[in-house]
Amino acid sequence: MAKITINANKIIGPVKEVNAVGQPPIIGWSDSSMFHYLTEAGMPYARLHDTGGGFGGGRFVDIHNIFPDFNADPDDPESYVFTFTDPLITALTEAKVEPYFRLGETIENEHWRRAFYIHPPKDFAKWGKICTGIIRHYTQGWANGFYYPIRYWEIWNEPDANFDIEKNNMWKGTFQQYIDLYITASKIIKAEFPEVKVGGYAAIGFYPVVSDKEKTNELAWWRIQCVDDFLTRVKEANAPLDFFSWHSYGEADPIFTYAEYCADTLKRCGFEGLEQHLNEWNWEPHLRGTATHAANTAAVLTVLQKSKVDKAMFYDARCGVSIFGSLFNPMTREPLKGYWSFIAFNELFRRGTQICGEADTEKFYVLAAKNEDDCAIMISNKTGEKQNLDLDLNGLKITSCRILDNTHDLTPVCMPESIPTDTVLLLTAK
Repeated sequence: MAKITINANKIIGPVKEVNAVGQPPIIGWSDSSMFHYLTEAGMPYARLHDTGGGFGGGRFVDIHNIFPDFNADPDDPESYVFTFTDPLITALTEAKVEPYFRLGETIENEHWRRAFYIHPPKDFAKWGKICTGIIRHYTQGWANGFYYPIRYWEIWNEPDANFDIEKNNMWKGTFQQYIDLYITASKIIKAEFPEVKVGGYAAIGFYPVVSDKEKTNELAWWRIQCVDDFLTRVKEANAPLDFFSWHSYGEADPIFTYAEYCADTLKRCGFEGLEQHLNEWNWEPHLRGTATHAANTAAVLTVLQKSKVDKAMFYDARCGVSIFGSLFNPMTREPLKGYWSFIAFNELFRRGTQICGEADTEKFYVLAAKNEDDCAIMISNKTGEKQNLDLDLNGLKITSCRILDNTHDLTPVCMPESIPTDTVLLLTAK
């Protein structure tokens, strides 16, 4: 039996923006007709990494797509090709989803055949100026541009993919070269745009901190050292760093520990209280479309809200054949099970204030929030077995119950006495 305790008088804090996504569900090059799903789920950001297309190609976002001739003049509007990225940014903005702009290149998974765009730029300062041209276009109207309030600008993605450059599918340079690029570009960007937030570096993660399997992995520990090296050199150079980003593709519970470790590392390196963003996560993406994946997703959202993570982006919301495109069916263009976990979380997000919601059972996840009218409670059972429910609501009364499982997509039901494993309940109470 799982005992659930809800106390609306015990305020935890605001419900955080941990319900963002990577990659919006673009259809082709110009069809944004599915973006309404992001709006309806209250997703606050869409991180634009890997949006450029397979093999780093396509037409969107990536530096080489927007500035195709590196020898061109970055001060000349004619050097830029905003043709495809403009409607993408506009469609997101109209859908009330803020672009979270990754400045860099799409992963090149076939890099071992030939790498095209993931080498260090020939001139770091010029690359930084190209970035300022992009930011100027989207935030200050330059080059027939826009005045969109895009706050977050991330420099590159996972340059720590491998210490062996030949095996690195994101950065064909040393990690120290990446730090040089970050320091140079961030200073150039913040000198012109002090109001935006610049950060990086989308670190692969902190797996050996928790995982026994990773504790003897030389590459995993090298990646941990990269975080220290990056933060130390950025601090010494007095370079801007408004947020630090990292990734996790494991279970829910370790994320709490990773976030604690990240916060401790930031403090030790002189960045106490810096925003930390988990801007790629997806627990068991190969199970997309199942109730198990939906329960996983709800569990991670719960842990994220209770952790030291400030913002988070699920990877990802593309409508495609990749297992990582875990929210939409590419054949029908309809939501998969995991999407409904975001709809459930949005009921808490809309209410705005997290209140005490606890369970006495391991791998049984409870999150609660309120506004002036009522409370919303999200429950995810990952225990592996059915759990009878013992509710202590401290005077509240359940007013509705919706269930997410293999046969229901947040369908209204009578309040059950038990909850099967891999099932999500969304309750309201007042």
